[in-house]
Amino acid sequence: MRAVIPYKKENAKSRLSSVLTLGEREEFVELMLKDVLNTLSKADVNKIDILTTSIYGVADDIETNVIVSELGLNEVLNQYLTKISEPVMIIMADLPLVTKRHIREITASDKDVIIVPGRGGGTNILYIKDPTHFHVKYYGSSFRTHCDIVKDMSQSIYVYDSFLASIDIDEPQDLVELLLHGHGMAKDYIKQKFDIEVSKERVKLSSAL
Repeated sequence: MRAVIPYKKENAKSRLSSVLTLGEREEFVELMLKDVLNTLSKADVNKIDILTTSIYGVADDIETNVIVSELGLNEVLNQYLTKISEPVMIIMADLPLVTKRHIREITASDKDVIIVPGRGGGTNILYIKDPTHFHVKYYGSSFRTHCDIVKDMSQSIYVYDSFLASIDIDEPQDLVELLLHGHGMAKDYIKQKFDIEVSKERVKLSSAL
């Protein structure tokens, strides 16, 4: 099998702009990518492709295959899938809470397609045993859309339900989950900048300064 990670560093994570500068956001997404790469490696996934819009967005110390394309997410992934003849995992670059156990449990399933839903109806991970003729459609309620695509192809499906794997880091409140449950470089980076503030209502993010 192989894994593919869509990744964009330039102007990354605009919804975190209220708490992180552009430079900080770009550093942060790079560390999240490295966390995902490390997790895949620990789970013995060694064939990994990174799909990105610019070769300069990938750090020199990341030693894996980089594919550069200006196409949109759906277009570039669907083009990529037409060239793959082995099981493939599509995993997003902003999932620093995913562990090797998640990866191994997902790949151990005997179903044709395994879907890890994200919060709000998104799709965080897709594991496709036979990518021939499969296509993706991200954005909107992509989880439901991908379930429908699998059913239309008369393939079997397994929804991998995991709290940690459902958390993609997009909003300031997501950083709280990273501080509470994280384990890698992305957590260490955020821990230098923020603390957790406990109130009667909920746990919040606060400045570490």
